[in-house]
Amino acid sequence: MMNRKTIFEAGLFCLAALSAQVVLAENPPNVVLIFADDLGYGDLGCYGATKVQTPNIDKLASQGRRFTDAHSASAVCTPSRYGLLTGEYPFRAQGGKGIWGPCSHSQSLLIDADKLTLAQLFKNKGYATAAVGKWHLGFGTGKTDWNKPLRPGPLELGFDYYFGVPKVNSGFPYVYVENDAIVGYDPNDPLVFGKGITPSKTTTYPPEAGKKTANQFGGAKKAHAIYDDEKTGMLLTEKAVKWIEGNKEKPFFLYFPTTNIHHPFTPAPQFKGTSQAGLYGDFIHEFDWMVGELMKCLEENGLTENTLVIVTSDNGGMFNTGGQDAFAAGHRQNGELLGFKFGVWEGGQRVPFIATWPGNIQPNTVSGQLISGVDMLATFAAITGQTVEKKQLADSINVLPALVGDPAAPLRDTLVLCPFRRTHLSIRKGKWIYIPGQGSGGFKGAPGTHAAGGPACVSFVGNVNSDIEGGKIKTGAPPAQLYDIEADVNQTTNLYNQYPEVVQEMQALLKSHEPAKPPASERTSQKKKKSR
Repeated sequence: MMNRKTIFEAGLFCLAALSAQVVLAENPPNVVLIFADDLGYGDLGCYGATKVQTPNIDKLASQGRRFTDAHSASAVCTPSRYGLLTGEYPFRAQGGKGIWGPCSHSQSLLIDADKLTLAQLFKNKGYATAAVGKWHLGFGTGKTDWNKPLRPGPLELGFDYYFGVPKVNSGFPYVYVENDAIVGYDPNDPLVFGKGITPSKTTTYPPEAGKKTANQFGGAKKAHAIYDDEKTGMLLTEKAVKWIEGNKEKPFFLYFPTTNIHHPFTPAPQFKGTSQAGLYGDFIHEFDWMVGELMKCLEENGLTENTLVIVTSDNGGMFNTGGQDAFAAGHRQNGELLGFKFGVWEGGQRVPFIATWPGNIQPNTVSGQLISGVDMLATFAAITGQTVEKKQLADSINVLPALVGDPAAPLRDTLVLCPFRRTHLSIRKGKWIYIPGQGSGGFKGAPGTHAAGGPACVSFVGNVNSDIEGGKIKTGAPPAQLYDIEADVNQTTNLYNQYPEVVQEMQALLKSHEPAKPPASERTSQKKKKSR
């Protein structure tokens, strides 16, 4: 039982939290949103990892709040970023066509310039805004022309400054972009793409580093020479620190989407061999260092007390070759959760989420509130004292009370879960999760392959699921899935046959959310997309 002193202290904290919400608009905090790539639920010490050490992130958890039921907007990189920045489920994007997979090198900007984004929200309040890191949301209109200013892009979505990797560290073009131009671009040596070209040289790594698609761009030799995977993490951190120091005199919003820990696993040399989980774990160590450097910058510039820092991920961990090497060493990237990146099972989209904000978020606390990446828009609107029309808020819910207080009731009761395959768009309501098909709707490769996942890998890692035996869906398994996530967070038992009335209710609820099916040509196109 709580003693009187504990009750009194808790009461004082609640009063302080309520007071903080009242004065937020008068003294808005800086916000640093650190968005890791492929960081799984089990990839941090504060979430149970033992083969990797993450002291900087663990310190943040001890100073703030750790969420145990946080979810990315999608189990896939590009749509997850779309949902985070817009507050809209990615299946609603592009007029209902949706965004389901990673975008290609020629993809136009996927976010309409007139849509409210996190950056524009902050900019409307007078904040300085920057995105430093992986973009992966396309550039321009029509097919991207890399030899022209890359507009529209981040700058048209409310960011004052952008520096980073334009697509993904495993996919060409292997260059850096600053604002709307390729770093080191020479108009006399343009990027070229197509049959018959000689690809420009770029850094390569041994197989154990994981898949890096061979470069298919020629030209731009200087720009290609500047790009170096093993220096990217430190370079992005340096750019972010420099930007904070140059914008500390006014409120600022920094969106820091890292390339860590997406394959290829290319930590800087000083991090190699520092974990007990191979290059996968070493890349996590570099990510933890990056977080530590940002926190050090805030402290040295007297910014810690009035800065909200959030660390989360774009989706769950991927069971690629690096992930498999880490598993062989005893590391479980998604903890005991079922599934992996791309899939709708919990391992694909339940992610770490840590928030710290001195004086507002109670230190060393844990919350079981259901929250999503799409909720950041409404939450940041509340933090900055802005009223946003319902249409622009889209699917976003204000979860500020879960950050600064301890609500007795759930803030979010329903959440749509977005995997790679449209057929597996799923829904959660309260304790129930309904998946309208068998399997995860994600990767299906066998262990030993890059795109490993699905039933074969469930059995391989020792997870138990009532529909799966020997790495395959059992004959006669139910056609869809229903889980009681409160009693069975690891999704061991499909209750589809036991609760037909719940299934019927969940089917109707999902139908009320899901978009119309696209033309057959679009469905065929999606099937042909390569894994990233």
